[in-house]
Amino acid sequence: MFGGLGRSEIQGCNAEWLSRARRAGDRDRGGRPRPRIEDRQPAERVRWRFPSLVLRSLAGRGSYPNRVTLVDQTPLALTRRVRRINRELAAAYPEAHCELSFTSALELAVATVLSAQTTDRRVNEVTPALFRRYPRAADYAAADRAEMEAMIRPTGFFRNKTSSLIKLGQQLVERYDGEVPRTLDELVTLPGIGRKTANVILGNAFGVPGIAVDTHFGRLARRFGWTEESDPVKVEHAVGELIPRREWTALSHRLIWHGRRVCHSRRPACGACAVARWCPSYGLGPTEPEAAAMLVKSPDEVERSQ
Repeated sequence: MFGGLGRSEIQGCNAEWLSRARRAGDRDRGGRPRPRIEDRQPAERVRWRFPSLVLRSLAGRGSYPNRVTLVDQTPLALTRRVRRINRELAAAYPEAHCELSFTSALELAVATVLSAQTTDRRVNEVTPALFRRYPRAADYAAADRAEMEAMIRPTGFFRNKTSSLIKLGQQLVERYDGEVPRTLDELVTLPGIGRKTANVILGNAFGVPGIAVDTHFGRLARRFGWTEESDPVKVEHAVGELIPRREWTALSHRLIWHGRRVCHSRRPACGACAVARWCPSYGLGPTEPEAAAMLVKSPDEVERSQ
């Protein structure tokens, strides 16, 4: 098939072809030099990085013409796409972490109880004084209700949260010698600690991988086509089968950060999304870079709106 050419000659032809291809890639169809990506305007960089996708519309599934069907996607293709999105989000958010402030497992457990129906920022404003006043589980167990309610009032639902914290301290003292347990099965039996909270504690206080499915994580997992489940436990199990266990905690942070900053519930910033190329929901929000950029939240905006 190569007309009698030897191995070295074939390799030489391949090298010449690659060289020509690279040179051709530096010029447009008219032979004019293309500007380097770093020399382009920001909007042009976004267009170059995330070109418009040719997607098939889903008949009878809403009015979005750019949604792609995943009916024919194989399990292997899904796994590869999930892991590619995870890698891209890791590059986009290398600093992603738990945004609750804590120095111990007990402090994180308390902070997660307080975080229900409020923002991480508000919790972080309250917890420094609370942690100084109640440094041990026994201190929560013996706490004066009125005093604690006054301290955590800004977080909302302060009466219920006070009851949970006092009972949490009592349970930790009675059952675990005042220490926070290190297993999921034990954590979920404690007052105020659900499965999501338990995974947050395990992953961030003990380094035990866990997937914390909050509203952001669940929304993005469905938008990305990773699962169709709405139950948090089923979402956790479905995603856990697609991602290496060592990545579970980091993936949780990345999806939460992306959901808070770019992939909003009502109007996602599709044109400024780092994973738009692999997202079957591309087009749910503005795809023009200029319009999408207006929707991206800065760190200060995220902190105020959490």
